[in-house]
Amino acid sequence: HTRTHTRYFTVVNHHLGQPQPKVNTAGGRWDGLVAETKPLNYKVLHPCLPLTCFKLAPRSATTNNMNDYEDATDFLGEWGRFQQQVFFLLCLSIVPNGFMGMSIVFVADTPPHRCLIPADVNLTAAWRNSSIPLEVESHSDALVPSKCARYKLEDVLSFSDRGLMPGVDVNLSNVPTESCLDGWEYDQSMYISTIISEWDLVCDDRWKNPLTSSLYFCGVLTGSFVSGQFSDRYGRKIVLFVTMAVQTVFTFIQVFSPSWTMFCAMFFVVGFGLISNYVAAFVLGTEILGPRVRTVFSTAGVTLFFGAGYMLLPLFAYFIRDWRMLLLGQTLAGFLYVPLWWYIPESPRWLLSQGRVEEAEAIVRDAAKRNKIEPPPVIFSPLQKELQCEKRKAHNICDLLRSRNIRWISVTLWLVWNTVTIAYFALSLNTANLHGNAYFNCFLSAVVEMPAYALSWVLFRWCSRRRSLSLSLFMGGLFLLFIQLIPANLIYLAITLEMMGKFAVTTAFSIVYAYTAELYPTVVRNTAVGTCSMASRIGSIIAPYFIYLRSYSISLPYILMGSITALSGLLSLLLPESYGMPLPDTISHMQNFPGCCQKTPYTPTHTEEQEHAAERKSPVDP
Repeated sequence: HTRTHTRYFTVVNHHLGQPQPKVNTAGGRWDGLVAETKPLNYKVLHPCLPLTCFKLAPRSATTNNMNDYEDATDFLGEWGRFQQQVFFLLCLSIVPNGFMGMSIVFVADTPPHRCLIPADVNLTAAWRNSSIPLEVESHSDALVPSKCARYKLEDVLSFSDRGLMPGVDVNLSNVPTESCLDGWEYDQSMYISTIISEWDLVCDDRWKNPLTSSLYFCGVLTGSFVSGQFSDRYGRKIVLFVTMAVQTVFTFIQVFSPSWTMFCAMFFVVGFGLISNYVAAFVLGTEILGPRVRTVFSTAGVTLFFGAGYMLLPLFAYFIRDWRMLLLGQTLAGFLYVPLWWYIPESPRWLLSQGRVEEAEAIVRDAAKRNKIEPPPVIFSPLQKELQCEKRKAHNICDLLRSRNIRWISVTLWLVWNTVTIAYFALSLNTANLHGNAYFNCFLSAVVEMPAYALSWVLFRWCSRRRSLSLSLFMGGLFLLFIQLIPANLIYLAITLEMMGKFAVTTAFSIVYAYTAELYPTVVRNTAVGTCSMASRIGSIIAPYFIYLRSYSISLPYILMGSITALSGLLSLLLPESYGMPLPDTISHMQNFPGCCQKTPYTPTHTEEQEHAAERKSPVDP
């Protein structure tokens, strides 16, 4: 759009990545245009080409901030040796998270059990086999032995000594029952030991089973809150490796837990470390890699490697059926990641946001050396260095609620993340309850995620972020709602629908991570992703109790999960679109909410003075 007064535009050289002389436009006349030919890359075009094809780029602090990091490092290319090393090493660091994050499926599974009848009690074979009363199973209406009661042992012993036969001489319905005073005996055909059988977390103590997972997710919540701010303040790399060490060491301590209480305390810290290094690795890769590779990394890369770790879990659990040995095996992987410290660099983009320009240039020059490319004499322009004073302003979680625009984006994302985690973790934890072999069901649940991650990359590469997220959530909700309509005898059809729901929810989970990283600016990106993850952990904390509702109604968890997932899909349509947009560097670069009301592509037009004014606005200002 032209103005009657004088305006200035910057012509950006695509190859050199350096600002060129100003071009004056006045009275509707312009001498140069900047066209966006692909996301985040700009090149000089002939002035006679139609104006409607291009996006004007005003010379402002905003435009310079958003584009000149990627323009300045464009000479590196997108897929050299440096980028390949960062991509694969960061993805490799995610593998233990898929393995450890879902290990509770086997570590805390409940094997078939019944009240223990002491071996030294002198009972006839008939009475020993009939010492457990039968009860109606809630979801199948079949008669099964009770898991939490036995006939009163004193009476049973009396009948046995007198030579009476159960069901013939004695009406068992008239025999009083008692709780399992001598403990339980567990079927060991599936597991040698789990924490359930180790500490008898059944019957009156069965509430401790979902609480174990919830306490782990409380640790994840805490890690999401703390690590994001530490990472934005002290750096992505140091937080990544410190939290990997925390995760490994406390898993090792967990192996020697003498009680359920200590196990849960250690599990809390393991959750803290797991999410912290996941988010740090995710943001580190997002900021180092170029636009196209960033899309692959943030959607398919980390998620496929997470899924690979998840797929390894049932394989290892099948051969290692003691929970302590299974956890011990997990710790060995953590020690293998120590050498990565010397191969994974700090984020140059984060260093620039902290004003540490020399360190950022050193990393970029080292990357150029690895890619066998000669770097320009000056990588980051003087104007970039001057603009770091605004970026060095201290940012924290309060900035995610400071203005009306970022507040609504944050609240909407928190609700969406919350719903996604409820559905994802409830469906993942439910695999042990599905009909058939628990190891195969877990493996199937992991395999379903692989094409979901591939689809998320396709959608993220070529489709609208907002619509992709909305569609995957809505379809996932519908699949889960359909399960209640399936007759009880069509078990495999119900499992198929559940896996389709898991597929859709996993696709949404992969998209929302990368989508969130694109919506927030560099100065608060790690804090924002971590805070979204933190807010979502409310959902993961209560997810085990969705599975617990099965004891009251088999279809109730699916009705609740399906409803909130479908509604969340509709809510996500309010978010701004980030497809084809540069990564914002400061809060004033963010797009407007609600995104569904924006009919034209986003073009930053703030001046440097407007940026500073936006940062100083009160929380009630838009």
